[in-house]
Amino acid sequence: MGRWVNQSYTDGFFLLGIFSHSTADLVLFSVVMAVFTVALCGNVLLIFIIYLDAGLHTPMYFFLSQLSLMDLMFVCNIVPKMAANFLSGRKSISFVGCGIQIGFFVSLVGSEGLLLGLMAYDRYVAVSHPLHYPILMNQKVCLQITGSSWAFGIIDGVIQMVAAMSLPYCGSRSVDHFFCEVQALLKLACADTSLFDTLLFACCVFMLLLPFSIIMASYACILGAVLRIRSAQAWKKALATCSSHLTAVTLFYGAAMFMYLRPRRYRAPSHDKVASIFYTVLTPMLNPLIYSLRNGEVMGALRKGLDRCRIGSQH
Repeated sequence: MGRWVNQSYTDGFFLLGIFSHSTADLVLFSVVMAVFTVALCGNVLLIFIIYLDAGLHTPMYFFLSQLSLMDLMFVCNIVPKMAANFLSGRKSISFVGCGIQIGFFVSLVGSEGLLLGLMAYDRYVAVSHPLHYPILMNQKVCLQITGSSWAFGIIDGVIQMVAAMSLPYCGSRSVDHFFCEVQALLKLACADTSLFDTLLFACCVFMLLLPFSIIMASYACILGAVLRIRSAQAWKKALATCSSHLTAVTLFYGAAMFMYLRPRRYRAPSHDKVASIFYTVLTPMLNPLIYSLRNGEVMGALRKGLDRCRIGSQH
């Protein structure tokens, strides 16, 4: 096994990718790069707006800044390498580079899933206990929520990275994907991976279904609280408070559950690649748009920032 691992370490892998050099695929590649650019700029801008505007220094926007940071790291972990391989015609990735991609990818998927789940609890407190919100969601609680999201995600990422990189790869080096995705890599291992398959499924169930259960429970409580509200204005405010988060949750969990929790006999590499494009590039682009364009406070902070820049340039 040591000889095989050393050979893998030396040779690395080849990423078959998702695009050929046909005209249609060149157009699709250009679209993906445009989406990547919007995701990059949108998340950086949102982080800066939240950091610079004192009016946005609240628990909800603190969580949102962490979500944007995760999305930013997410797209930067996958897309630049994919683009470099496509443009250069080289498909190789080193053994260490593959391990790093797996570690970051799994860590960020787990962290973002948990953070979205715990953000649902924040929305529950905001709607059901508005008067006690500053006490229940104090700075210590916010740090515990984000810290636990990052910690569990990183632990999951390290476990899967070490397990995947410890397997012997002595046959084909061609990964049928555009990045080092664990399930695609396992198909190349020349050893029994049934134990790791079970571990991977257990990690996916825990990291996806646990926060999803928190989301369902939180929104069930929110729905109960909203149904007791008589005021139409309060109804509208509660809906505005939760709609952006629900949209982000639907996008993230829809793609992630399709990818990792469907039966193996229904899996196909082409489906996996399309689903991966959705949540590695499209979702990180949509999150800042969902939370900014539908949010008057963020748009107001952006306008104030632009006005200050305009005034500063005039002087």
